[in-house]
Formats: sequence, C-alpha cells, structure tokens
Amino acid sequence: MAEYPSASWKDYELLDSGAGEKLERFGAYVLARPEPKALWGKSLSETEWRRLAHTSFTPGAGFGKAGKEDSGTWNRLRKMDDQWHIGYANADGLKMDLRLGLTSFKHVGVFPEQAPNWDYIYRQTTALRERLGRTPRVLNLFAYTGAASLAAKAAGADVTHLDSVRQVVTWARGNMENSGMDGIRWIVEDAMKFARREERRGNRYDGIILDPPAYGHGPDGEKWKLDECLFDMLCTVGKILSPADAFLVLNLYSNGYSALLGETVVRQAMSAGALESGELALNDRFGKALPLSIVVRMTR
Repeated sequence: MAEYPSASWKDYELLDSGAGEKLERFGAYVLARPEPKALWGKSLSETEWRRLAHTSFTPGAGFGKAGKEDSGTWNRLRKMDDQWHIGYANADGLKMDLRLGLTSFKHVGVFPEQAPNWDYIYRQTTALRERLGRTPRVLNLFAYTGAASLAAKAAGADVTHLDSVRQVVTWARGNMENSGMDGIRWIVEDAMKFARREERRGNRYDGIILDPPAYGHGPDGEKWKLDECLFDMLCTVGKILSPADAFLVLNLYSNGYSALLGETVVRQAMSAGALESGELALNDRFGKALPLSIVVRMTR
C-alpha cells in the first residue's frame, strides 16, 4: 500500500525527482534538495531545475555519516524569504497554517509526504471523540514542528506534544497559534524517559503518534539509536495506550526498514489490534513515485 498527499493540496508539489535530488514547490518557493531514494534520471534538464529553483541545498562534509546525514548549506539562486507559510486543508475540515524555514539539516519544517497521516489522525480522533463521548487524549512523541499534533487538536483532542529540541517545540507552538488553536501541552524531554514515567504513573492515552529518528539525543544527552531502542519504546508505549478504543501511528524513515518489519515489531511489542502498513510517497509531475517512509497504524 502506498499513500500520497491529495492533489488538492495547492501549497505543495513535487515538480521533479531524480539523480539523487528532488525539486519541490512549497507555496511561492521552489527548493532543490538531496534525496538518496531518487535513483532514476531527472525528467527536466539541469538548466530548467536552476531556472525554477529559488534555492538548492549542498551537503556538508558530514553527509552520509550517522547523525549528520543532512548537514550542509543553502545556495540562494533567486530572492526569497528566510521564513514563509503554507496552508494545509482537507475535505474533512482540517485546516493548518505551517511556518517553513531553511535549516542547516536540509529540512524546512514540514514533511509533505506525512499528509495522509495527518488526515488519518484527524479522522481517528474525530471518531474516538464521538464514540467515547469525551475528549480523547493523544500523545505525539518525537513530534517535531507539530503538524500531527495540530491534526489531533483540530479534531478535539487533549494533545501532549513532546520533542527533545526546544527550538522545534517553539516552532510547533507558533504553528498552533498561527492555525488559530490553543491548549496543546508542550514538553521538552527524552521520549523514552517520559513514556516510562507515564507508565509508572498509570497514565493512558487514546492515541499515540511516533516518528522516531534513526539517531538522536535527548535534552540531557540521552542517546537514541532506532535499531537498539525501537522495540523497548514500543513495549513501553503499549502499556500507556488505552486497551480499547485507541489508535497508534508509527512512522519510520530508516533505510532498510520495511512495512512488514514495522508490523512485526508492533505486533511483538504490544497487544495489537487491527494493523495496516505501507509506504508514504510523493508523485512528481512526470508520474515517478518517490517512496519516503514506512507507516504502521493500529486500531483497537
């Protein structure tokens, strides 16, 4: 199963991909970035890429090294703002305003292939609120700039947003305010420490979202390595996820992982409900499908 953002999303488009790069339009600006999974040739010429792009990313010396894969610099080709906004809306009523910016790690503050997950979280949370007759509690771990948190909040959830980097939590708070929402609980902490503490306290959540990196560090230097920590994290998460009327979303970007692996690790780590899995991908203008992450979803 492969899922793609809706073609009705006017503020994002993958224009072309190939030769280890992708050419994307975010609102008014076009960016050229490295993409190791784009193993095919480009459909547009190099001249056309340079004509369209406002900026391109050049990897630094750490490119390809664990934990430093995306470090580098942006090369401005045309005038553009350092920060700008795009909107996201779906047919179910979800609306978000997301701030973007050029970071030294290739990212811009949003992963557009995640749009199907935002839609899923919005639908599941809405259904839970109606079925439970109360406000669902949703926990977003490794939450980055918060689009998934906003999707849950827009659907009426009591949302806890956790990330180990204070700057991105501040970024996420700005996205909440720009989207006309409030009341999200913000936590800057190591995800494993928080999950274990919630287990000891007997706290439960009706929805849990995880998008763990391949490598990472907590605010106090805690080390995270996906291959070594994922199973333990899921075992703990299984104990703080409500035993009935609940959902889980696990997203994995690590190379070499598969949907089947994701399903198996979830099934072995917790008392699983109904599972579905697949890939989140982008289609460029020329029909080339670019798979970017593995997603596993569970409902109880």
